Amino acid sequence: MKIADIETFTNEFVCFVKVTTDGGEIGWGQVAPYCADITAQVLHRQVAPYALGQSALNIDYLVDLIPEKEHKFPGSYLQRAIGGLDTALWDLRGRIEGKPVCELIGGTPGTIRAYGSSMKRDITPKDEAARLSRLRDEFGFDAFKFRIGAECGRGKDEWPGRTEEIVPTVRAALDDSVALLVDANSCYPPAQAIEVGKMLEQNGISHYEEPCPYWEYEQTRQVTEALSIDVTGGEQDCELPNWKRMIDMHVVDVVQPDICYLGGLTRTLRVADMARKAGLPCTPHAANLSMVTLFTMHLLRAIPNAGKYLEFSIEGEDYYPWQDGLFVSSPYDIVDGKATVTDAPGWGVEVNPGWLEKSVRQISSWKDR
Repeated sequence: MKIADIETFTNEFVCFVKVTTDGGEIGWGQVAPYCADITAQVLHRQVAPYALGQSALNIDYLVDLIPEKEHKFPGSYLQRAIGGLDTALWDLRGRIEGKPVCELIGGTPGTIRAYGSSMKRDITPKDEAARLSRLRDEFGFDAFKFRIGAECGRGKDEWPGRTEEIVPTVRAALDDSVALLVDANSCYPPAQAIEVGKMLEQNGISHYEEPCPYWEYEQTRQVTEALSIDVTGGEQDCELPNWKRMIDMHVVDVVQPDICYLGGLTRTLRVADMARKAGLPCTPHAANLSMVTLFTMHLLRAIPNAGKYLEFSIEGEDYYPWQDGLFVSSPYDIVDGKATVTDAPGWGVEVNPGWLEKSVRQISSWKDR
């Protein structure tokens, strides 16, 4: 069963990948959102040439082969492109075997506790607290994450005093039965991160994400060692040697790989297993309702060191207008604070034909090589 065609359907934000075998079997995947049209070009130029004509079932081989062949081009774009191929091949295998991907990797369908993940920093503390309270009542979420500091803020807040106000405001609005998480998005130097972390501990926050510039492992480790709160991170890291170093150093208490950034399910399973061996839980990054959250749902239903919850974006069309109309039927219903992985084959979702018709299509074919 050889890979015959690799197709991409893309706009600026989203790129779906369709793989077809020489026997006509198909699978659907996705590269990471944002600049997805650029990633599509990388896929056709630097990934497809090594995948076409290869076995569609030997995913491990391909995700190792391609970075070796393109060793002069390490980094994010190549891994994002490989992730599109990888996730399409997992879907293909699931469709062939009539099993959901979670079952292929040792898990079972079922529910997953989700935390409602806010992406907004332009929202006032009062409005954020009210919004999270409404979502708790409407969907049954018993955990939420909100934003502190400024993204790569060099120690500055989104506006003066916002962090010191939003933490106790949200805590007061949601009782202790609701877990609270925060994301600093690489804002602080170590001393300031520790100071903020102690304030978080005093307010019952349980998860402190990316307190320091994510690429400065030693800085983040200082924060981890100084606090009792879980310090978390890893969403941006896309190279396996960096993951090994991060885990060996115990930079964070909880690892947060992003399946689309890291290069697909196969590589993420490897990171999760590294973390398992080090006694660390895995709570992946999944910041939007493209296919990345679905990929993460299947992963969490299978790995033995799954973290406490699934990241589930609470932002709709006003924040992510490009999310609208991606699928025939949404896989993202939240009931009693939980998402559900069904027993449908593969990823269990169908891309909306109407969306595909409006996208830019490109194909790489084995027959043309």
